[in-house]
Amino acid sequence: MATTTAQLIVTSTDLLSDSLSLSAISTLTNGGGTTGITQTTGLGRTKSEATSLYILYDQSALGVPAASAHKVYIKNMSTNAAQFVTITINAEELGRLYGGDWCFFPWSAHDSSNDISITPSVSSALVIEHMLFFES
Repeated sequence: MATTTAQLIVTSTDLLSDSLSLSAISTLTNGGGTTGITQTTGLGRTKSEATSLYILYDQSALGVPAASAHKVYIKNMSTNAAQFVTITINAEELGRLYGGDWCFFPWSAHDSSNDISITPSVSSALVIEHMLFFES
């Protein structure tokens, strides 16, 4: 059984009146079970040089099962804090990742229109690091 663990640590000394320290850890498993997620696209980097919409993960092309426990990691590798990518799923804006920002979220690939897309804010070279963990 594959064991993949995701961890998030948030710390701050000046966000609240007291110091903040949060830690969350999770073992990635198939939906409704204890079997570890065994499939991944591998860590990839996509370089965009246009401000048009780009499909990052196409459910029908990947052939991943619908409505399963998929997880997605995306990071904007830009060092310019003003450069961002807008992430959309099925034409709904999920949010923006500015230079250096990253996200990790569940994805239900329930139909062919539930693709994950990005739209860069600049037409110069912008690199996005990404990885999909999915059930087989």
